Amino acid sequence: MRARPADEDDWTALRRALDVVLAYHRRDPVSALATTRLVRTTPALCARLLEKQDGWRPVLAQALAERPGDDPRPTPLALSVKAATALGCLNIALDHWTASDGRPDLTALLDEAFAALAG
Repeated sequence: MRARPADEDDWTALRRALDVVLAYHRRDPVSALATTRLVRTTPALCARLLEKQDGWRPVLAQALAERPGDDPRPTPLALSVKAATALGCLNIALDHWTASDGRPDLTALLDEAFAALAG
């Protein structure tokens, strides 16, 4: 997130920051699909993933707070909501990708999830 260009808006920076997560799925989609399916269908693994992502939320929110932009910057609450929403988009895109046996393009699904926020 911190490596994103300063002239990107927060949503674009969040979306592009998630490309790091998608890179794993692009490198080995067959293994990624199997792993994602296993995690999503095993309650303990799913809970651990959500716990891990919950730890990402304040880090993303802090990275947003450090970005140049609106003066004044959004409140810490608003930045946390943006970070949580971005992670929610990721999870929904992964759910759709997994339910479709990895056939749709995961990047396109994540783009569509973020685009739904603009509506």
